[in-house]
Amino acid sequence: MIKLQQVSMTFDTNRILEKVDWMIPEGSVFGLVGPNGSGKSTLLRIISGVIKPTGGRAFVDEQSVYNNPNIKKTISFVSDDWYYLPNSSLKDMKAFYQSFYPDFSETIYSSLLQVFPIKEHAKINTFSKGMKRQASLILSLSIDPKIVLLDEAFDGLDPVMRLNLKRHIADLIIDKHLTVIVSSHNLRELEDICDNIALIDNKQIVLSDTIDSYRTQYHKFQLGFNETVDPSRFDFLKPLHIDGNGKIFTIILRGSSAEVNRGLAKLNPLIIDQLPLNLEELFVYEMEGRGYGKSI
Repeated sequence: MIKLQQVSMTFDTNRILEKVDWMIPEGSVFGLVGPNGSGKSTLLRIISGVIKPTGGRAFVDEQSVYNNPNIKKTISFVSDDWYYLPNSSLKDMKAFYQSFYPDFSETIYSSLLQVFPIKEHAKINTFSKGMKRQASLILSLSIDPKIVLLDEAFDGLDPVMRLNLKRHIADLIIDKHLTVIVSSHNLRELEDICDNIALIDNKQIVLSDTIDSYRTQYHKFQLGFNETVDPSRFDFLKPLHIDGNGKIFTIILRGSSAEVNRGLAKLNPLIIDQLPLNLEELFVYEMEGRGYGKSI
């Protein structure tokens, strides 16, 4: 289990995180989303023990992560800006990783070479961005970790490689009961692989729950009326989003199904249709409801 307790982070005078409390159960797959600059990468670096928070602590299995080699060797962190030795090949980096990770698995390494067709002896500095990402994934997953932290893991991968990565992670989760946190701007990708989603905004984790729970809390409807309706008529419902004018509206609401249906009944619409709501829409409207982007 991963636990963040009152974690804060400041760079110079810039406060990135403010007293973050967050718990990630063992074996869960969390998608971490939030606006640019909200602290997603910083949070992953703190969990991995790469950096020490300026306040609070990060724990794995009740042990502090920072400066704890025994815990850190069970954590794989695939950074958005991966480091490799100058003029090194994948085989060179494999030897480098083996010197730090005694449980480095030749079996996993060989299987990943079949998933990601990278030439072992080619210089990594000649690789494209997508190939560098594949090389980092091969090495990071080959250490046989218990926790995998992926920062924009799908960035730079073509559709086939993205599918291969998702399949391989799914297999590892089943076989080894991995705990995975994936930071991404692509919510469609997260919807395919994650069973939990957390939203970071205003320096804190403001939402953290299962995807199924979110789907029961958020609702999208199309409403039709036989007379012209002023949008202010919906104010008592506290909608996250309203689109339309006149007689036809699309409305996004948050709450239990019973509460939402009772509220809609008070409007006495002529037509009421519930529409599917995907994860990307959900978080766009949630962020709009928090004021994000309104000044743009």
